[in-house]
Amino acid sequence: MSSTVSLPSNPSAKGQGGADPLELRKPHEMVVMVPRSARVTLTARRIYTVLLQVSQARLGSMETMPLADFLFEAPLATILRTTGSDASDRTAAKRYLGEMRSLEVDWESTAPGDGVKWRGFSMLSEVALEVRRGETWVSWSFPPSIMSALREPSRWARIDLDVLARLGTYASVALYEICARYRDNPGGVTSRKPVGWWTDALSNMPGGDRREWRKFKNERIKEAVDEINQETDLEIELIEHRQGRTVHEVQFAVRRRSKVAAVRTGTQSPVDANLVLRAETLGIREIKLDGLIKEFGDALVREKVEALEKRAANSSLRVIDNAYSYLRSLLRNDVAPVAVAPTVGEVLATPIAVAAPPPSPSPSPSPSPSPPPVDPVGERIRAMKREIEGLSAAQRQVWVERALQQLASKGLLSGVISRRATQGDVMHGLLGSVIVQTYASATYGPRWNEGASDEPTQGLLLQPA
Repeated sequence: MSSTVSLPSNPSAKGQGGADPLELRKPHEMVVMVPRSARVTLTARRIYTVLLQVSQARLGSMETMPLADFLFEAPLATILRTTGSDASDRTAAKRYLGEMRSLEVDWESTAPGDGVKWRGFSMLSEVALEVRRGETWVSWSFPPSIMSALREPSRWARIDLDVLARLGTYASVALYEICARYRDNPGGVTSRKPVGWWTDALSNMPGGDRREWRKFKNERIKEAVDEINQETDLEIELIEHRQGRTVHEVQFAVRRRSKVAAVRTGTQSPVDANLVLRAETLGIREIKLDGLIKEFGDALVREKVEALEKRAANSSLRVIDNAYSYLRSLLRNDVAPVAVAPTVGEVLATPIAVAAPPPSPSPSPSPSPSPPPVDPVGERIRAMKREIEGLSAAQRQVWVERALQQLASKGLLSGVISRRATQGDVMHGLLGSVIVQTYASATYGPRWNEGASDEPTQGLLLQPA
């Protein structure tokens, strides 16, 4: 038994044509989520919030509670777009959905004295992906207690999914959900909790970050407060309560602002879930990739991740010891130096050039724009991929095994790559690059990608780390 749910294609379209905001009435006892078994990534938490909202909307239209085997379902691409992500890659989605299926968390209320409500629940009871008429759909179910709380919450926090998609760190999302529960509270402050409670509530690691409060505040809290104040309809302020010189308890002041004042004119670029997966295949964790995207921008990071994949796949070069450091070096080397303004003396000493009058406009028609340059190496790589994809499954598996052996010999065979090979997703990321290199070199010779231009075929990508 299943239920099909429709979602808006773009969460930023709220308010257009009288449409209601895409909101989740999140039960108070589910506001705080403390991981017990493994790390929860930012993208996984966003996806999970969308699954909760979709399910709650469907439950609200049903007269009775559905049976235990009931499955919710929706198009995967729409789920990802609603989270602020822009990817429909099945493997990337499997990673996040599988993460939620295996994770156990403690759910807590933010009310004083409520404490932990539920223990030992997986975030999802069941999850599945299938392709229907060329479109990937995701189906899921929740434990019974979560279903009951979603259908008839006695008290809840209103979570705006459009706002949630604009927050860029796990701590920001977790803190926003807690503070949203107090947006209409007459007292204007959250509950007063020990500092250890806040580190657990705002950390995505099991057992909390367990760092000294001063360091946790400087590394996580300050950035989260600034982002919430800039991107949401809330204005929050940290309040610390001390015993002597030691901060013992913490709470936040929460004030509502008009959404017009809170939302910036520009929108944040969506997160590419597949880019996160490619980076983790190379051994770069999502939290580190997020930092690079914030510093250098999504487009440049994607370009350099591709360069790193090619560099790591080249068997003639030594193994990269630290993929994150190497990627960061590539990004920093690509950033143009900032122009320094001349001094007053330099300006006065510079002769003033008198511009000649512009020539008369020519009556001849303007030339048509030149076509974009062709990347011969990229064309050769794409041609090799098409050849490999045209092989039978048994023939292609031969090259997969050779590529896996080559990665193992270089110390690059990670658990992520092994899982992708087992799932049959072999033509993407580092594994795909090595398969292309192995197949093309054996079939056409080691210089298979040379001779297409006067430029060196790999350029800086082939330089040792």
